[in-house]
Amino acid sequence: MRSEIKYILFSILSMFVLSMDAQQIIDLSGRWDIKLDSLNQEGSIILPGTTDDAGFGIANTLTPKMEKPQLLHLTRKHFFVGVATYSREIEIPKSMAGKSLELLLERVLWRSRLFIDGKENASYQESLVTPHRYFLTEGLSAGKHKIGIVVDNHRQHDISFNNLAHSYTNDTQVMWNGILGKMQLRALPSVEISRVEVYPDVENKKVRVVTLLKKEEKGNLSGELSLNIPSLKIVSNVQKLNISQDNVTVESVLSMGNDFELWSEFNPKLYNLDVTFKGKKAYSSKSVTFGMRRIDNRDGVLNINGNRIFLRGTLECCIFPLKGTPPTSEKEWEKVFTTAKSWGLNHLRFHSWCPPEAAFAVADKMGFYLQVELPLWSLRVGKDNATNRFLYKEFDNIIENYGNHPSFCLLSVGNELQPDFDLLNNFVAYMKERDSRHLYTTTTFTFEKGHGDNPEPQDQFFVSQWTDKGWIRGQGVFDSETPSFNKDYTKAACGYGVPVISHEIGQYAVYPNLKEISKYTGTLDPLNFKAIRDDLTNKGLIDKAETYLKVTGKLAFRLYKEEIERAMKTPCFSGFQLLGLQDFSGQGTALVGLVDAFWDNKGIVKEEEFRQFCSPVVPLARFEKAVYSGDEIFQAEIDIANFSDKSLDNHVLWRLKDDKDNIVTQGRFSDILLPCGKTTGLGRISYDLNKIKEAEKLTLDVIVENSEWKNSWSIWVYPKVDTINYGNVVVTKNIEEAKKALAKGKKVLYSPDSAQVKGIEGKFVPVFWSPVHFPKQAGTMGLLCHDMHPALKGFPTDDSTDWQWWNLTKQSKVIVTDSIESQIEPIVEVVDNFTNNRRLSTLFQARCNCGKIVVCSMDILSNCRNRPEVRQLLISLLKYMNSDEFNPEREIKISSLNSFTQ
Repeated sequence: MRSEIKYILFSILSMFVLSMDAQQIIDLSGRWDIKLDSLNQEGSIILPGTTDDAGFGIANTLTPKMEKPQLLHLTRKHFFVGVATYSREIEIPKSMAGKSLELLLERVLWRSRLFIDGKENASYQESLVTPHRYFLTEGLSAGKHKIGIVVDNHRQHDISFNNLAHSYTNDTQVMWNGILGKMQLRALPSVEISRVEVYPDVENKKVRVVTLLKKEEKGNLSGELSLNIPSLKIVSNVQKLNISQDNVTVESVLSMGNDFELWSEFNPKLYNLDVTFKGKKAYSSKSVTFGMRRIDNRDGVLNINGNRIFLRGTLECCIFPLKGTPPTSEKEWEKVFTTAKSWGLNHLRFHSWCPPEAAFAVADKMGFYLQVELPLWSLRVGKDNATNRFLYKEFDNIIENYGNHPSFCLLSVGNELQPDFDLLNNFVAYMKERDSRHLYTTTTFTFEKGHGDNPEPQDQFFVSQWTDKGWIRGQGVFDSETPSFNKDYTKAACGYGVPVISHEIGQYAVYPNLKEISKYTGTLDPLNFKAIRDDLTNKGLIDKAETYLKVTGKLAFRLYKEEIERAMKTPCFSGFQLLGLQDFSGQGTALVGLVDAFWDNKGIVKEEEFRQFCSPVVPLARFEKAVYSGDEIFQAEIDIANFSDKSLDNHVLWRLKDDKDNIVTQGRFSDILLPCGKTTGLGRISYDLNKIKEAEKLTLDVIVENSEWKNSWSIWVYPKVDTINYGNVVVTKNIEEAKKALAKGKKVLYSPDSAQVKGIEGKFVPVFWSPVHFPKQAGTMGLLCHDMHPALKGFPTDDSTDWQWWNLTKQSKVIVTDSIESQIEPIVEVVDNFTNNRRLSTLFQARCNCGKIVVCSMDILSNCRNRPEVRQLLISLLKYMNSDEFNPEREIKISSLNSFTQ
């Protein structure tokens, strides 16, 4: 009963102190005067806000053009980098007069200075990712005062290669000038609780609390320090303190009892800790949020509270295209995390920046594991001592401001850093010593010679594209290795002693969604999208834009699926980081996402389709290849990856279906246990394909019964054929033979050797990242198949690239058909990258001379008997050409036929 009374009295006191504190704060948001001396501009502005918001700066004069300035990134309507002075009059009430004051500006880019009544505060502030704070120890008199804040958003330190670090760039967020988030002037009590750090001890059911007290008045002050966790009704023993120094650190230990819950993605339980200092001349209180969680790298994998976790992540690169600035409200961050969760993710990596408080708060509530990074993406690490000091201070600021958040799990010094790894290892050693609540790494991948393929000595986790044993992301092999679905990264990823996470997987470009243009109603103008729209319009291709988006997106989706499943099949792997689920608005308009820059679904696939292979529980199938001959046996090993919070004993159903959803064969795995934290093999399934009498696409479904977990895969089966019936079609690689046959009025299937074709290198994978950023790559984006065309009746396909096209696309040349487009009827088109927007094709038909021709620039004549899909496409084309349906309407000239043949 006494403890209950103690708790009630403490709660009443805390509420009283909090209400007193609220009366001592002046909200500085509102209208301010602004002056830009370098541009001779002045006026008024609403803060929080930016010069972009208010229309100050140099007005954009660019127009939509297919040129680099417009295509590199979104365009600021008003550009300003320089010094801006913000000023206004404030009134200090008598209750705050003479007291020490703190001025807080939540986010400023990059350096700020404070003037009160024309006199500068002694110190300037510089931080890209944490609040700017000023302390006026002498206070201000009651009455009116003029406050001036000078913001300089020039580059202050050497943190970035080509200004690409997302903490300071024009590629994602812009180099804005202004003030964002909270702006307040607060009177400080005689003894201020300036910081509270909470260190959970899950094993011993305790928390260690480190409280920093700052004395704002001269002389000794005494009082009592109390700690309270209201939801658990825990009140610490009062600590009596006599404070004689300006700064006093107090350590306390609180028992959490037996009723607390652990924080994780499955149970994001949060607790509030209230800390109060009470004395005769001092009242101060502070409330912080924390979660009971422990992250570690035991056994070389990531663990939360002793349970293994698997990171299903994407990058967050400060892409907020309405204003080009990071949100500071929880509501805006809720959309980011809610969308990410709906696609099955549990992890965000903040690439070369750290988000504001609101992002951590939402991640805490939704159970996300965050990796934050210092504002650093540099090839000159260690070259400048001032930059080094700045980065150490940024780390300290990040820990002091955001360190209590349970979602804050991982921290990297930066992205793809070079060259000084002695400095980076020393930096990580400092981080470990400073704060044990997170895991640290020297760099998120690197191209530095002698590094990057093994963890560094101080690394507690390792993010890379490859190791010294091979690739750990599919992007490096999908265009060079024959498709197989029984591979993982075990050989390359295991045995390194720390968790291994794949770096920036995917980066498969998707065609621009031109309907997105109307969303840009803020400070950024999508001249890149508008230029592409205008180019398509001028070329008569605008009606195809939506189809281009659809078919390129479906190819990217299929590649992402195989990328993620290989990672989940790897027993020692700790996760992946996509680049990205969301479009990247800069670096050459890198539209690699299945959601757009606003985190809206592009309409290519549904979230639940993505969650089939990106979830806590994922059925997996290991099988040799995508394409089979009818005389083979299909075999697959079935696994279940269970990274949920509990073991499963559900039955698992598998079934093989044809294109009409008829079940060809099925089975069930029963009496199985699927422990959490691992991938469990269930056994092998098989089916004799000689029962398939026509070319078919079959679908393998694996379903965890009585649950939401299921997954599916496609294979293509082509009956074995001993002889191919050419009928009355002349099939040739030779242009002269084709011409002679056409002159005689014959039907010709012309499939020249790739070396004889003038065109573009055939690729299975689409453009990597961006054709603007990487212009020298072969620049196509996948197939647009006229799948209902009778020529493809015997070759099962939909309208886009799938795995059965791998051999055909790799052994091909893509013909540029701009000059002959009106003369031909495409059957299989190829989507060009958006910087060129040419008409491309690998399969088309026409009348020519006195005959009729089908041109196939995919090699369908070499070794077709041993390549089932190649053989089947040839059979399908021949059957069509020997039928009455083969009746092209358009006519090509012999000279045009010569135009694409060398």
